[in-house]
Amino acid sequence: METNKLIALMPDLAVFIVVVDEGSYTAAAKKLNVTPSALSKQISRLETALSVKLLERTTRKLMISESGKRIYTQCTTMFDAAKKAIEISHSEPIVPAGMITVAAPKAFLSIVLQPLVTPFLTQYPDIQLKLKARDGEIDILKEGIDVVFRLTEKPSEDLVLKQIGKVDLMLCASPDYLALRGMPSTPLDLVDHDCLYLGETSTDNIWEFEQQQTRHRVTVSGRYAVNHSQMRLNGVKDNLGIGIFPDFVIKDALQQGSVIRVLPTWTIRGNYHGDIALQYAPTKFMPARLRAFIDYITANFNL
Repeated sequence: METNKLIALMPDLAVFIVVVDEGSYTAAAKKLNVTPSALSKQISRLETALSVKLLERTTRKLMISESGKRIYTQCTTMFDAAKKAIEISHSEPIVPAGMITVAAPKAFLSIVLQPLVTPFLTQYPDIQLKLKARDGEIDILKEGIDVVFRLTEKPSEDLVLKQIGKVDLMLCASPDYLALRGMPSTPLDLVDHDCLYLGETSTDNIWEFEQQQTRHRVTVSGRYAVNHSQMRLNGVKDNLGIGIFPDFVIKDALQQGSVIRVLPTWTIRGNYHGDIALQYAPTKFMPARLRAFIDYITANFNL
């Protein structure tokens, strides 16, 4: 018998067990809170599907046929296995275990998440963690990703959102570069400076600035473009120009004085600005491993 047909028969097989155990359609109907005629139709349907007579009704009682007895034995074995499966799901402790696949922007992954990996895996020895460095848009269902981190002002509306922080974009340059070329006083001054940008698209050298009601879109240029944040920061430290970075990338360099913030009173709009969004697909029954990861990140995230 085909699997889909077998699955369709499961409710009728379960009803057959109850009718036999109760000894009559009336008693079985009362137990299942349905009408006797509805149960009779289910048994008739089952007999037709199996091509065998299961029950004989006499004037006094309901009799089970020899074929019905053999089928009843197999049905009760199936029914007992189903009850056992439910008992296991209710009684056994749910231990976080299995694979979790996480995607995040490259710089965020290496600087912010990486320090949390070893403590998390130490605390949960039955979990395996697969990290993917991914910038840009991600279809987590298509790519088999459990959790995605986005740095954005517009989180995906189709996914569950947990906001765990905020990130700002900042400009910086080395002290030597600024001593030689001067400190820009407005975003428009950047056209006279060497600027380091990603070089990924034809528009990522167009930087957007906002200060109260004033907005500027500035097309910058420079001799060095690279879509790796640490390499771009090294270029800034080597006096190659002014770079734009998420704040967590340049925090240590600012504290050490190897770079100086440029135009600090201006807000920079663009990719990797806004909420730090932890997102995952909606689910009614979240796996214990995923819950453990989300709770751990939420409790230990510090940026």
